[in-house]
Amino acid sequence: MVKMAFSHTSRGVRLLLSQIQRCVVAVNHPAARCVTQPATQPEPCTVENESVNPTFKNRNPRNLERMALAVKDRGWKTTWPHREFYHRLVFSRSQKHVMAQVFSCSSPDPVLSCSTKEWALKKELASTNCVAACQAVGEVLAHRCKQAGITRMVYRAIPWTYRSDAVQSFRAAMKDGGIILSEPRRKYIGT
Repeated sequence: MVKMAFSHTSRGVRLLLSQIQRCVVAVNHPAARCVTQPATQPEPCTVENESVNPTFKNRNPRNLERMALAVKDRGWKTTWPHREFYHRLVFSRSQKHVMAQVFSCSSPDPVLSCSTKEWALKKELASTNCVAACQAVGEVLAHRCKQAGITRMVYRAIPWTYRSDAVQSFRAAMKDGGIILSEPRRKYIGT
């Protein structure tokens, strides 16, 4: 008769009754535990977490660049501009616009760029190819370089355009923005 009454009860009630029976068994036997009781966690060993590996290798290429230990691609001596750089700044002027780009030694695509083609710069300037535009591009690119963490780069202007007012104002804006337009010589450490 109990079985018959038990078969007519709902599934939820049957699950609840089985959990209660298990808890009663757990109280009578100390080795068994109830479903609602949490399992005991072993104490973590802190000695393993605090140990330091004696042979540490820093594999971050940006840190190696800042310490002048990263490899620079030398290229051929007859190529111009030289390929021995971590970051290279390229400044170009057309009849309508001014553009500046920062290239990494490991990629042909620019890492950072700024141009008077950008609407934010274009709307603030009277002309997009004057000396003031070159200075504005230099200030904005210097700010972007600082945000990206690039503070040193190589800039080699074309010799016959180096003395122009536009190039000089661009260089001055980059330097005033905190960018150093030269890189340290690579250090060679004997192994």
